[in-house]
This record gives sequence, C-alpha cells and structure tokens, in this order.
Amino acid sequence: MYLPRRSLSRLLITGLVFIVSACGPSEHSITADQAKVEYDLVYTTPEEPLSFREQVLPVLEKRCVSCHGCYDAPCQLKLGSSEGIRRGANKLKVYDGARITAAEPTRLFIDAVTTAQWRDKGFTPILHEGEAGESGRAANPVRNLENSVLYRMLRLKQLQPQPRTGMLGTEFDLSLNREQTCPTLEEFDDYAEDNPHGGMPFGLPNLNRQEYSTLVHWIAQGAPVEDELQPSAAVMPQITAWEAFLNQKSDDAGEQNRFSLVSRYLYEHLFQAHLHFAGSGDREFYRLVRSYTPPGEQPVAIATRRPYGDVGYGVYYRLVRHRGSIVDKQHQVYSLSEQRMKRLRELFYETEYKVESLPSYEPHIASNPIKAFADIPVSSRYRFLLDDAQFFIEGFIKGPVCRGQVALNVIEDQFWVAFFDPDAPVATNDDDFLRANADLLATPSELEDTFRVLSVHLHYRSLFREYVQEREKPALDRGPMDVGQAMRYIWDGDGKTNPNAALTIFRHTDSASVSYGWQGDYPETAWVIDYSILERIHYLLVAGFDVYGNLGHQLTTRLYMDFLRTEGENYFLALLPVETRKQLVAQWYQGIRASNRDDQGEVQWINKELVNAYRTDNPQRELYQHMEARLGKLAGDGDYINRCANGCDQPADPDRARADRAMRSATGIGGESLHFLPDLAFVRVMTGRAPENDLAYSMIYNKAYKSVSNMLLPEELDATRDYSLDTQTILPWLEGSYPNFFYVVELDDVERFVGEYNAISNREHYESFIMRYGVRRTNEDFWEHADWFNSQHLLAEPVKAGIFDLNRYQNR
Repeated sequence: MYLPRRSLSRLLITGLVFIVSACGPSEHSITADQAKVEYDLVYTTPEEPLSFREQVLPVLEKRCVSCHGCYDAPCQLKLGSSEGIRRGANKLKVYDGARITAAEPTRLFIDAVTTAQWRDKGFTPILHEGEAGESGRAANPVRNLENSVLYRMLRLKQLQPQPRTGMLGTEFDLSLNREQTCPTLEEFDDYAEDNPHGGMPFGLPNLNRQEYSTLVHWIAQGAPVEDELQPSAAVMPQITAWEAFLNQKSDDAGEQNRFSLVSRYLYEHLFQAHLHFAGSGDREFYRLVRSYTPPGEQPVAIATRRPYGDVGYGVYYRLVRHRGSIVDKQHQVYSLSEQRMKRLRELFYETEYKVESLPSYEPHIASNPIKAFADIPVSSRYRFLLDDAQFFIEGFIKGPVCRGQVALNVIEDQFWVAFFDPDAPVATNDDDFLRANADLLATPSELEDTFRVLSVHLHYRSLFREYVQEREKPALDRGPMDVGQAMRYIWDGDGKTNPNAALTIFRHTDSASVSYGWQGDYPETAWVIDYSILERIHYLLVAGFDVYGNLGHQLTTRLYMDFLRTEGENYFLALLPVETRKQLVAQWYQGIRASNRDDQGEVQWINKELVNAYRTDNPQRELYQHMEARLGKLAGDGDYINRCANGCDQPADPDRARADRAMRSATGIGGESLHFLPDLAFVRVMTGRAPENDLAYSMIYNKAYKSVSNMLLPEELDATRDYSLDTQTILPWLEGSYPNFFYVVELDDVERFVGEYNAISNREHYESFIMRYGVRRTNEDFWEHADWFNSQHLLAEPVKAGIFDLNRYQNR
C-alpha cells in the first residue's frame, strides 16, 4: 500500500506521540520536548477558525472558569473572556493579608484596556504573541503552541494525568492560599520538571479528548475571537431611556443638583451589579459605569479605586454590556424595567426636597453616605435599599470582595435577618437625627492606607459609642410595649409582598450566601437592621472596600464590621425581656468577642424593659414566632425539612416528597459528629428519569462559636469553637457559590444514604461513607456531576445562576 509522504509523516508522528504519552510519563519524568507540541493535533487543525464564543468558551466555562473566574483566580489568570486570556498572568496575589502598602488595581475591563497596557502592569502572555498571517490568523500553528503557556499547561496535564481513585497525594497543594508559581514561557521547562503534576486543570480530572482538542486547535489557529456582542434589539431602546434618566439636565440649578445627586447615589449602589433588562435574554447583562463620554458616543469607563473617587470634572453614567463568563460568586443581579424606573421616580423625584449644593468627593465626605446624601430624604433612601435588601446584603459577599473572609469571621454560621419598618418611630428613620449625628457614623472607608490600626480602631469605637448613646435616648423615654405591639416596628415587606423582608445568611467558613425566607431551624442569633446599618454595610464592604488595600485597611474594615453586627444583634435583643437579654449576651459574647459588649460604652437599654407580655418560658423562640406571624409566607412555608412541627405542605412530586422525608431525618445530626463533614455539600439524588428530573439538595454545616472575632487562628487551633452546639441545615436547592463536596445517590437508596450519614461518628465511618456516595477529585465521573450541578442551578435560576467555584472543593 502506498502512502503519500505527508500522510506517512503524520502517521509516524501520531504513533510516536501516543507512545510517549502512554508509556513515558509513567516511568520517567517528562522532557521539555515532550511537553511542547503534539504534531498530530497540529495536522488536524481545522481550516476554518473555531468560534471562541460557540466552541471554545463553553469548554473553558465547564473546565477552567470554575477556578479562574475572579480576583482570587490563580496567577490573576481569568479565563472567562478573550480579554482575560490575552491579558495573561501575574505572579502577584490580589488577596494578600500582609500587604504593607496598597497594590495597584488590576481590574479587568477597568484598569487597562490594551494588551500593551497590561504588559506594563506586569502581566505575562499565555498565548503566542507573534506575527499574524492572512485574515488575522497566525502564520505558524506549531509556534503558536510552542510559545503558549496555556497550551503547555494543558499538555502537561495530559502527559501526567492524576490518579483515578482515592484521595490526591501531598504533591497536590490544594489549600486556598497556596504558593503560586505562575511560570512564564521561559520558566516553563523548569516548572514542568519541578511540578510534574502541576498541569491544568490542577487537582481535577483531565479534559476529555474532544475538549482538549478544541482548545489546542484554537491556540494553534492563533486564538481567533469574534467581535464583541452588541446590545440586543430589545435592550437598545431601554439603554437609551435609562441613560437619559441617569443624565438628566435642567436649567434650574437646584433641579440639576437633585438630578446629579440621585444619579450619583444610584451609581454608587449599583456599580457592582449585573443589570438585567426586562425582555432581554436570560444571560444578557450590563454594567453601569462612569464615562468621559456622553450618551450617543462610545462609552469610555473612568477607572477610580472606589466608585466615589473624584475625577475632577463632570461624568456621564453609561450602560455597557457585561463581558466575560458569569461566575456565581460574583453574580449580583439587579433588574431594570419600566416599573423600576417608575419606582425610582416615585422615591427620588416625586418627593419634595431641595439640594442647595452637591457634596464633595473628599474621602471623609464621600465615604460617609449619611453625610454625602443627607439632602435625599432617608425614607427614599431606605425604601430603595429595602426594595432589594437581599441584593445589598449579598454585596459584601459577592461584591468587590468576591472572597468574603474580610467580614465573614464576624458573623455566625446561620442567622436570620429582619428590618425596621421605614415608617416606624425609630431615631434612624428621622432625617434630623441622622443629619445631626452623621459625623459619628464615619467608617474606616474614609482612609486609603493606614498603619495605626489600634488608634484608628479606638477612634471609630469612640464615635460608635457616642452614636449609640444618642440613638437610644428616644427609646428610653418610651414606656414598655407588649410584644404584639412591637411587631409593628418590623417591616412586613409592604403588606407581605416583598420577599426581601426576611433573609437567612449562611456562613461556610470563608464564604457565605444569602437566601430569601427564614431557612433552617431557629438560630442562635438574629439581626434587626435599620437604614443606618444597611447603608454602612454597603459603604464599608462594597463601595468603600479596596481588595487591593493594605493590611491596615483590611483589618480596620474587619474590626468596624464588629460594630455593625453588634448593632443588628442588639436591636433583636432589645425586643426581649431583660433577663433573657442578659442570658443571651453572656452566651453570645465570650472569649475574644467579650470585648464587643463594651463597644457601645455606657448604655442603659440593656437593663430597661422595652418589650413585655411574653407568655412562655422561651421568649427568644416566642419572639421568632411573633416575627414569623408578622412576616407570614415571606418567612417561609414552614420549612418542611428543617423545622416543621405539624401540617407543613409536602411537595406534590412523589420523588421529591420521598427524598424530602429522608433528608428531614438528617437534620437531627449535630454536635461532634458533624466535625468530619464539609461546610457545604451538594447532593444529587438520581431519580432514574432524565437528568433534569434528578433532585438537588444542599447540606450545610453550621458551626457554633464562643466567639466569631478571631481572624488569625485556623479552626483546629481555635479555642472559640463549640463543637457540641454544631447543627445542620438541609435545603432542597443549591445554596452557596463554593461547594466543598458532592454526594450522588440513587433515589431508591436515599433512606440508606441518610441512615449511614446519621451514623457517622468518626473518621473511619466517614471514609466508608465517602467510598459509597462521595465524588472525589479523582472520580472519573467528577465532571459529569459538576456539569449537572451547574446545569441544574441554571435550570432553577435562569437569570441568577452562575458557574460554581471549585477552589474550595476538598480532597476528602
């Protein structure tokens, strides 16, 4: 048989590559030549350019973006957009708790635009940046692969696949804050020799052949990309209307001041949002930016460290299409529609007030929203925040932080949130009170970098004490009311119509989530939030937080969050009898957190009976039940799985009802037994029908703490943990952005699954359980199940869902 010379060469090279790949790595360390190029894939590269959007990005989203999607992406390499790929990698970590001086921001789409600008900022390429051939395609596919760090990382994984059973060995450092190498092209050979298991995806199963070939062919073609997506036809007129609304002009100076102040207020609260227009596609999102250019011209975003940074001249508020993959840990959706615009006009323009002059952008003014926006009635501001309270609370978890530890070790693992009614006669609903005490509500956000952590903390502590004393005076002048009357102070969601009136916050060690309704069993603590707390949370941890800030900025932010948590908890305590209140204070404030009892200074409310007429010997539980009655269905439907006593509605679907009943019996596990379990596990119950009919659950481990104020010690050395009071919440949906582990069980085995789960009492029991139901990082079906959880999330929440993060997936 005769073969043409080219075909023969391809056959020989293919055979050689197969032999090297299949045999060499198992017995010998790879060589630089082996790691460079697979010529068989070069020869099979399609003539037509691959579509980045339709063919390449889906592979990246399924296999890469789960770790490379936010500020905490290893090597700052964000693979969810062509711009992130072309920007490349940087050896400097964004999350650096020991940074002495603030780092230069490197926010994609904000702090630089061109590849050359990113190179000036220290980013190195992961693609070959050579000469381009005809039609924009690179002339030499072999060189495109040889000179691509991205390709060589993928190739290294193919040459050195990880184990397919058991736990990964110690050669895989999977810790969240692991040391980063981030090799450049020149350093790659040494990296491969020193880190033979350092290929991508790191610590997870290999890509399959089709996925791998798609990425390699695209890189060989010179990584072609299409033009940016433009706004859809349904959105274009809405963008025009909203930009006109946000950039209104008037010949009247007072009216113009009002327009400018309201637009500034809206921008500083929505700059981090993924805006979704009515009538647009489920995955079409936009961002609000400050631009040099007016509507009608190409937007040119202004880069400032904070959204209230001074640019020295007037700005225009513009809407630009969001570019890049939607990752759940950063996905905050805020809807825009005719109804929304009508509501904003009602709140901010159909109310009589004057704005004589605009506030300064000086940090001590701009970082204090109580002072900067004092001219806007507090009722308008508070109702704006309440309308979407879940969005604003979620901001300190999903906003600029994107890794929420800065504030999370201040809060409990599970607690409920309610809000004061905007019409309630409380001091913080009064414009005159807030205006008179605005200086006392300054926060460390007004500081850029600080090195005097102790003195700064004492300064804000002193301001906070004085504020609390001023705030409590009107309440002390009133006599006690019965608990039924007190419920009128709690916002009921505008007649039980707004689900934002009742929220549950879950903390999963170094991540968190916010859910509508009161989920789980009755918690140890709860917050009642007023306007001042809600506004300061946003400006402390979202608008005013600098992820690139120094140690002092991060530490003082964390310490001030203690004050806000204490405020919210104390409002809840104030609704209880004095004796119950004192018992809970003693229980909540132990260890390091004991100092928080003194944050308020000499307060009188702790010893004054403010609410009475409790009828049971468990006033805290009784208060929860009064609040549930006030909130009605907004508090939840009785939570059939976690706290239903009698008569809760069961699901109509028989498979769901059976699984729910089984899961309900798993909520009783607690105490020391939970110590072996992950913080957040996703469960797939396979029904035997189509995959979309399988059932999803979240198993949440709620850890108990004597103190939540320790930010230095790892848990195993933290004396503030109280294992005996640990509990578990199980939800019939996927909660949180960072699953720590997956379980997969057949519906016919669900009772057995729960029974074995409840029987776990030591590490050996847990390992046996994992062998039967767990999906380890080495599991050959890992990606199948990861894909299912992502698709199920998207099916349940087509607008709000994002790609789950796997950086915290544990090696169990």
